[in-house]
Amino acid sequence: MTYVDPTSPELLADDEGPQRATFRDVVMAYVGLTKPRVIELLLLTTVPVMFFAARGVPPLGLVVATVIGGTLSAGSASVFNCVYDRDIDEQMRRTRRRALPRHIVTPAAALVFGVVLGVLSTVVLALWVNPLSAVLSVSANAFYVFVYTMLLKRRTTQNIVWGGIAGCFPALIGWTAVTGELSWVPIVLFAVVFFWTPPHTWALALRYREDYAQVDVPMLPVVKSARVVALQIVIYSWVMVATSLLLWPVASTGLLYPIVAVVLGAVFLAQAHGLHRRAKTSDELSVLQPMRLFHSSNLYLSLLFVAVAIDPLLH
Repeated sequence: MTYVDPTSPELLADDEGPQRATFRDVVMAYVGLTKPRVIELLLLTTVPVMFFAARGVPPLGLVVATVIGGTLSAGSASVFNCVYDRDIDEQMRRTRRRALPRHIVTPAAALVFGVVLGVLSTVVLALWVNPLSAVLSVSANAFYVFVYTMLLKRRTTQNIVWGGIAGCFPALIGWTAVTGELSWVPIVLFAVVFFWTPPHTWALALRYREDYAQVDVPMLPVVKSARVVALQIVIYSWVMVATSLLLWPVASTGLLYPIVAVVLGAVFLAQAHGLHRRAKTSDELSVLQPMRLFHSSNLYLSLLFVAVAIDPLLH
């Protein structure tokens, strides 16, 4: 999926006043509210689990329905997040070009859009997948909006640790879409994503810690030194890699998955320890280079779940 940024400079007000947004501008603004890049990552942990649950290729219609329902649900949660956080988004460099801070879309219109997406996702999953998957999707949506966005994000340094639970649900939804029930296998994959989220998010927060400090969002890199944050990243990374290896005995996978998990885990741990070593010498971004770990974390999760999908095809 190609992501088109609806917040490009062409849509900003010029020196003579605000420019009139075109129909395409508005459409792309609504697309941007759903955070397509986040959706891509969530679907990446949904579809491979469906392959693993089916021990092969799942029915195409079921995959399509799950992807559509999951996309609508994740998009709905992101829209609600954008509506609630529009005040701080307007002040942060990373987010001030979003549709709401730039007044391309009104909060009321965005709220209606989010509700419509949420209702459609629930209908699609309930009718064409199964009720359990629909319930899990609604639960993930509600957790992200009410627990993370409204309760935790602006109050505690543990915001993304516990708030990140919402991003773990796709593993459960992918499994239940095929089997209609839960088991230890998706719970292990749920835990992998849970322990992956802090290193992934804290690396990004190190890069934008001044933004978070400006709006009083207590991300860990805002209230703790880079050295402390990097140590936490190392700890979570080790637990994540150990958890990923649990899938081998729990699910009786073939050899492909544990080999890939070990190799990817070793690379990830090397990146995490590298960040920690650099953090011991300086807090400067030019020295820390936290985005190296951030991009590596995306690659790690992507390839690990690709291995989850391919392993049963070979086993």
